[in-house]
Amino acid sequence: MVRIFLVEDNAMMRAYLRAALEAPRDWIVVGEAENGCRALEMWGAHAPNITVMDFVMPEMSGLEAGRNLSSQHPESPVLMMTIDPSPQLEEEAKRAGIKGPVQKADIGSLLKAVEAVLKGGTYFR
Repeated sequence: MVRIFLVEDNAMMRAYLRAALEAPRDWIVVGEAENGCRALEMWGAHAPNITVMDFVMPEMSGLEAGRNLSSQHPESPVLMMTIDPSPQLEEEAKRAGIKGPVQKADIGSLLKAVEAVLKGGTYFR
């Protein structure tokens, strides 16, 4: 069973993403946080295989939180969701150790990205 930690500041979007991530496979969202600071506080209690994190959040961005998680827990990859995964954002994500940015509205791409990263790959254009 794949254990996912989900970080998204909008509660309705978090519920939608949780349902989408858990529906197709034997994946389970083991923890949720509403911002990067809370994600860093809670992450260790859940031992996820992968973290799916929003880019724009209050208190601490997904980029900063993802950088922290990637450096402290390289065995558990981080994917970042965003409205518009620009080339500049992709470069910042690579430098932060994040395995790829995914367009938040494209659930199909999110599922493909999670699969790719779980197999040891990345999800960059």
